[in-house]
Amino acid sequence: MQEIIVSLVTLTILEIVLGIDNIIFISILSNKLPQNQHKKARNYGLIIGMIIRVIMLLGINWVQQQENDLFIILGNGISGKDLLLIGGGLFLLYQSVHEIHLKMKGVEEGVENKTSSKEFSAVLLQMGVINIVFSLDSVITAIGMANHVWVMITAVVISMIVMLVAAGPIASFVNQNPSIKILALAFLVLIGVSLLAEGLGQHLDKGYIYFAMAFSFTIELINLRLDKQKENK
Repeated sequence: MQEIIVSLVTLTILEIVLGIDNIIFISILSNKLPQNQHKKARNYGLIIGMIIRVIMLLGINWVQQQENDLFIILGNGISGKDLLLIGGGLFLLYQSVHEIHLKMKGVEEGVENKTSSKEFSAVLLQMGVINIVFSLDSVITAIGMANHVWVMITAVVISMIVMLVAAGPIASFVNQNPSIKILALAFLVLIGVSLLAEGLGQHLDKGYIYFAMAFSFTIELINLRLDKQKENK
């Protein structure tokens, strides 16, 4: 029983950590909709992510089969998982670089007006695509850490509840600070590169990636604090 509790707590914390990048991406996508639909889109996006994770956990055999090679290119085996990672990495890179490009040109407000009539379902579809990629990595991690499917599903549900509560404050903080928003997009570029590299058989230690993200975020918070102190003087 003690082993199950430890697995549940550890896996829940890990799912929350792995879900932060998902929250950021979903928040950026939801900003393409009218203001009154932001919260609804974020919540739907996270719920879609939870449903996809649960379905994958219930189909563990299918998930594990995605690690089997489908064909070979230049001596490297390419599996179903690799194809998903490559596709997801390219999708994430395109979206993130495109958003950074728009913000560097200073046309964010124009884009907001132009895309405010975009169908709600189209944004949810994009969220669903990236959720599949993020969920695959998350589920494979869960399979390696717990022996019981119900423990994995419980961890996913608990972590998703936490993310639903945290999504609003995180989105508001990112949107209110342009430098944080650019930094968040840079994080997504980094994650997109790591997904692409992993899909091509080049493993990157995610510990280094998350450390770099945490270090950069801490430095930016210090800069914001210093700027605020200067404004108050």
